[in-house]
Amino acid sequence: MSANTPAANLHHLLSCLSDYDPNSLPVAQAQQIIQQFVTPIDSVEKLAIRQALGRVLAADVLSGINVPAYDNSAMDGYAFIGSDLQKKATDHSDTTNQTLTLKVVGAAYAGRAFEGAVQPGECVRIMTGAVMPSSCDTVIPQEWTIEISDSKQATESKQSNPGNSTQIRIPATKINAGDNRRLKGEDLAIGTTALRKGKILRPADLGLLASLGVAEVAVQRRLRVAIFSTGDELRSLGETLDLGGVYDSNRYTLYGMLTRLGCEIIDMGVIKDDPISLEAAFRSAGENADAIITSGGVSVGAADYTKQMMEKLGDVAFWSIAMRPGRPMAFGKIQSNKSDQSASKGAYLFGLPGNPVAVMVSFYFFVRDALLHMMGAGAASTTSSTSLTLVPAISSAALRKRAGRTEYQRGIVSVATNGQLQVSITGSQGSGILRSMSEANCMVVLHHDQADIAAGEQVDILLFEGLI
Repeated sequence: MSANTPAANLHHLLSCLSDYDPNSLPVAQAQQIIQQFVTPIDSVEKLAIRQALGRVLAADVLSGINVPAYDNSAMDGYAFIGSDLQKKATDHSDTTNQTLTLKVVGAAYAGRAFEGAVQPGECVRIMTGAVMPSSCDTVIPQEWTIEISDSKQATESKQSNPGNSTQIRIPATKINAGDNRRLKGEDLAIGTTALRKGKILRPADLGLLASLGVAEVAVQRRLRVAIFSTGDELRSLGETLDLGGVYDSNRYTLYGMLTRLGCEIIDMGVIKDDPISLEAAFRSAGENADAIITSGGVSVGAADYTKQMMEKLGDVAFWSIAMRPGRPMAFGKIQSNKSDQSASKGAYLFGLPGNPVAVMVSFYFFVRDALLHMMGAGAASTTSSTSLTLVPAISSAALRKRAGRTEYQRGIVSVATNGQLQVSITGSQGSGILRSMSEANCMVVLHHDQADIAAGEQVDILLFEGLI
């Protein structure tokens, strides 16, 4: 089965993997399985471009005009006929100082073109973005020119008609014919693709659409994601924190991460460890959402009925991933009405661990790319194991690491005196210490085959800015 072909049945997909071990699954293999199983949603809406920021394009956008619409100047200077450079005169015996003298016959401004004719030996004062006079093909920057006319008549003429009846001298060997001219359609020609399907629209894209006169675009509808936490010990905000109870933080970090992705969030609160309540929650989520993200209830010590129920409601696999923090994870698809498949809806399930840091790590390295793929984002179709960009940094201290698992450590990155990035970890790396994620500005990614890291050794980091 091709890596780009979605699998209809998860267990069939897993049975085709000769090296599949759910009890010690490498991070990269888990990512590949998830990416191969999920499919994009097929629902499109049209939005005004001001409402489309962060949304995924549902169709290519073709340019209906040439950009730029006409040849124009790339800078302030003087426009002239490039072939004049071949007729250059010299005021010195040193050929490296050859100069060309041109008569200024007018001026061109952005939005106000020069309408006269430019003859050989003449030029036009031109501003950035102004239309190039029809016979001109070259612009010399203003700072490279020397004005050589200082007669009273020329001065009076210049005051009444700027840029007229003046001569300039330019260094003819410093410029080539055609320099500093932006050609009609060189950015986008009529009919060419301006933005491709699957592009997540950023501020620059809105500007590009506006520059083409496009007022609205077709985008994928927002992905609906249901979230809930499981555990009898969890308390919602506002409830009394009794002995053994903890406030549920995972729904709030999930809410923030999903909001950054532009998802529509269905917050189902805290669900107790009760078979009836959990089944009802899963059925409701499967009916109303495209994806379900739970935290807690998938570890080795979790109640057996949770796993039995997930298997009853859908096509779900339970993994112990070779990673730290994290490890336990459920993945698959939940049906809302198992007894009537033809009428049922379904949602992809991501059952994450209960520890707060493990939830965030699992989300970024497994769930995020899957959701982007479901949204139809083109970046998620890359052949790499994750679309997140890792950058190199120097570890400021030795790090202990066991080969055979991927480790994610919270770090603080800074710029050393030599200009290199250097990173130090935030201290204790326990998966329940959410404060360490708040203090960190990056995550140190220690790959599956890496062992102990020496001080001064290079490591990969994931920068948090713009991500969390």
